[in-house]
Amino acid sequence: MKKDVRLAFVSVIAMFALIESSVIQSHPLRLSLSEIEYLEQEKLIVIDLRLFLMDVNEALVFDPESRELRFCEPDEAPNAEQLLMSYINDFFFLEVNGERVPLKIKKKRLKGNGIDTALGIVFEHHHDSPLNTLKIKNAVFTDLFFDQSNIVYVHINNDSTSLMLDKKTPSHTLIF
Repeated sequence: MKKDVRLAFVSVIAMFALIESSVIQSHPLRLSLSEIEYLEQEKLIVIDLRLFLMDVNEALVFDPESRELRFCEPDEAPNAEQLLMSYINDFFFLEVNGERVPLKIKKKRLKGNGIDTALGIVFEHHHDSPLNTLKIKNAVFTDLFFDQSNIVYVHINNDSTSLMLDKKTPSHTLIF
């Protein structure tokens, strides 16, 4: 009888240890950050999108701890950038004066360690005409996480605006 109770106790402790370790390994924040800047002198729109790597892996290969795509590593998977852009084009875009801006990766970088590793992606687009309207859609990871929030900072002509986009409000239009 004591052996059964002891075994049950050890089993319960082991179960809590497994649950606790899986909770510790899950990514605590459901957040992305993007900065959009219009450099008037250069007639250039620069977009800097920062995403937690665990969330990127969850979205692309359905495994947050996957090392399959190996972003920014010398042996990055040949289809990694294509998968990333396919996802981003579905959930993130800019429209300037009613026309969608084509997104082409200028550079990628990793920053941080472990579950806090972020994938930074920079896009650039030359735009010659004045900005009258800027529509921003940032719904990244809202298909995966109900509590995902996407912070957007917009810097245009010494004027800055910040937005919080999410599943209920995935886009916003600024008028200049």
